Amino acid sequence: MKNLIKYFLVLTIITLLGLMIWNLDIAIRAYHNVQNGTFSIQRLRFDIASFNIGQGSPITPIDQKTSPKDGMIQLFVPEGEFLMGKEGEPDEDSPIHEVYLDAYWIDKVEVTNSMYEKCVAEGSCTLPATRLNPYYGNWIYRDHPVVYVSWFQANEYCLWAGRKLPTEAEFEKAARGTEKYKYPWGNDAPNPRLANYADSQIGETVSVYRYPLGASPYGALNMVGNVREWVADWYSETYYQETTLNNPTGPETGFERSMRSGAYDADANELLATWRYKHEPQSAGLSRGFRCAESGE
Repeated sequence: MKNLIKYFLVLTIITLLGLMIWNLDIAIRAYHNVQNGTFSIQRLRFDIASFNIGQGSPITPIDQKTSPKDGMIQLFVPEGEFLMGKEGEPDEDSPIHEVYLDAYWIDKVEVTNSMYEKCVAEGSCTLPATRLNPYYGNWIYRDHPVVYVSWFQANEYCLWAGRKLPTEAEFEKAARGTEKYKYPWGNDAPNPRLANYADSQIGETVSVYRYPLGASPYGALNMVGNVREWVADWYSETYYQETTLNNPTGPETGFERSMRSGAYDADANELLATWRYKHEPQSAGLSRGFRCAESGE
């Protein structure tokens, strides 16, 4: 029995060391926390918990494929109706309403730094803002979501990849499915094993492949938390007040573009799959990224 315990202890240590070596951002984050006096075992535990070690995603995608352009895994979302907006929680800009969507594909994860670098290397994308960006072009953060990209840069990337930015409706359906879930994983309150948000105490982005237990009903990861994501629509407070909509694409014009998904610094209430943001399309920020979609035709 003692030998068995020693075996599992050694195996656990080796596994953790492997994770730390392949994911040096954890070690760097811990080092910085020590330097500024904010390190705690709890913060480190929450960081490691994001891997959901020994517990893979409980979701089996309906179908999936891999983009030949950037290697992104794309997940199939079937055609049909779903209830969009908040039920029982009146919200002037997104009351509950019925929406029909044709079938489409949604990216499994947020577009990463390494993926975006391919587009830049081909001359089809412009560099994200780099002066204040410690992540882009750094191997350690290769799998972190690309940030400091404007709506225009996100859109040009998706076009280069043969896809498009998802509409608000497509993003919300991919995030919560047809069961009116509050969050991608269901109705249980957020916790540091499900998403990267303020209570996770990480304080910055993490690899897009973490939090498999927080997968959406179609298998997409980090549909809430980590970074806010640009979507295709112009923002409007009244557009989604219609009772029934068919493949809505948002208003034809506007001043701000819509965003979805709370970020690593978001409070728990901002992790609702129905939560909406807006921002000037030319603006880029540390907590703003994106993923793409593709027609199912």
